[in-house]
Amino acid sequence: MGVSPDNDNTADEPMVFIIIGKAYEHDGDEEGVDIHVMLRAPDDDTAVRETLNALSAEGFLEADLDQIGTLTDAPDEEPHASAYQGALEGEVAIIRFT
Repeated sequence: MGVSPDNDNTADEPMVFIIIGKAYEHDGDEEGVDIHVMLRAPDDDTAVRETLNALSAEGFLEADLDQIGTLTDAPDEEPHASAYQGALEGEVAIIRFT
């Protein structure tokens, strides 16, 4: 007999996360770059780990991740709409604000 949990944190498919923070490309870089990262992951720990790996692959040495949340609807405006679509397709989409 199967029992379905009544927990909102359990999803059948990976969720689309948005992580907001600041990333640093150089040692001693005090300004950094404001970033939003969108990706699919089964849980927030995996989302943070994959975000840090993607930022490292893009040449960032350090990151301060301030907020994490899940998206329930597709954003309407760019660049978030494209990043959301990329996340649905399995990409880790990094949006830089300069």
